[in-house]
Amino acid sequence: MWLRSGPRGGAGTSLPKPLAPEAAQCGFPSPAQDYPTDELDLTAHLICDCVATYIWRVAGHSMEPVVPDGAMLIVDRGIAPTPGKIVVAIVDGEYTVKRLNVVDEGHVTMQAENPSYPDIELPELSEMMIWGVVTYIISPAA
Repeated sequence: MWLRSGPRGGAGTSLPKPLAPEAAQCGFPSPAQDYPTDELDLTAHLICDCVATYIWRVAGHSMEPVVPDGAMLIVDRGIAPTPGKIVVAIVDGEYTVKRLNVVDEGHVTMQAENPSYPDIELPELSEMMIWGVVTYIISPAA
C-alpha cells in the first residue's frame, strides 16, 4: 500500500512537532528541559521532492533487521538508483523491497538483508524496473 505525499507547504501537509531543546544522551543521563522550545516540520525534514515522494508500508521479513515488517518507507522516485541503495523494484510484475547490487556488467542482484531469505538473481530475460529509492525507514521502537 502506498500513500502519496502532498505538495510541500500546501494546506494540511505540514507536520510540525515540538523539538526538545537539547539532544537526548545515549550514555549517562543528562538533565533535560521541561518544555520544548522549537518546532520541527517532519515533512520538510524527511521529504526533498514532494511530487516524486511516496510512502510505502512494508510487509514481510526479508529485509529485517534493517527494514522491519510493518515499517513505512519514504521512497523518492526522482533519485537515481545506485548499487548499495535500498529500492522498491518491480520484478516480473511484482513489487519488492531489496538492496540493489550490480555484480558484473549488466548482472543485477536484489539482496535481502535477512540471511534466511535468498537474494534475487535476475536472469537475462527477467523484467525489472526500479520504482524508487528508499530515503528513510520509519519503524516503531522496539
